[in-house]
Amino acid sequence: MKLNNITDIFFDLDHTLWDFDKNSALTFEKIFMLNHIDIDTKTFLALYEPINLAYWKLYREEKIDKTSLRFGRLQDAFLAMDVSMSKEMIYKLSEDYITHLTTFNHLFENTVDILNYLSANYHLHIITNGFEEVQQKKLTHSKIDHFFKTVTNSEHVGVKKPNPKIFNYAVDVAKTKANQSIMIGDNYEADILGAVNIGMDAIFFNVTNQSFEGQIKQIDNLIHLKKYL
Repeated sequence: MKLNNITDIFFDLDHTLWDFDKNSALTFEKIFMLNHIDIDTKTFLALYEPINLAYWKLYREEKIDKTSLRFGRLQDAFLAMDVSMSKEMIYKLSEDYITHLTTFNHLFENTVDILNYLSANYHLHIITNGFEEVQQKKLTHSKIDHFFKTVTNSEHVGVKKPNPKIFNYAVDVAKTKANQSIMIGDNYEADILGAVNIGMDAIFFNVTNQSFEGQIKQIDNLIHLKKYL
């Protein structure tokens, strides 16, 4: 069913357009090699990824700051692996990770195709909770920055999705209205509920087949946005 009243489309970036898990895995392989750390990356990532998600939830909820997130997620992953790592090395790895993350820029399947398709008829925007110093590099290095009229970053606004303030700010900057906008993202709490709470429509990019409550529109491949837009 096509949506007729939409003029502006807001995308999340990580895990929605920019393939965070793939790029992050490649980054860890690179920084472990650079720092001569001999551990199995796959084993590390299996432990790190759920820990990282838990830390991001705390960060969204304003319970920890950026430094605590960057350090804590690594420290906890090494502890879970029973690998002894000095605080100095963890801090160095946390810095190296941010430095090298944007040297890998894999996008989700059909990202460029769908952005080309949508940009012909809609204004496209980004709302992201990611760190300000790396999000613009992700957009630029993956060569999709030109598709977006505005980029709203939580660090700039001072609150994170799902706080209504960041959605209202993004709508104001885009010079549009919530009731003629739609949010597309992979995080049900941050992206979908956050948008719906200000009267914005939403499409859940449910690529990992999460269960959720309510009658929300969902897709598992970006090209399926053509069903609605």
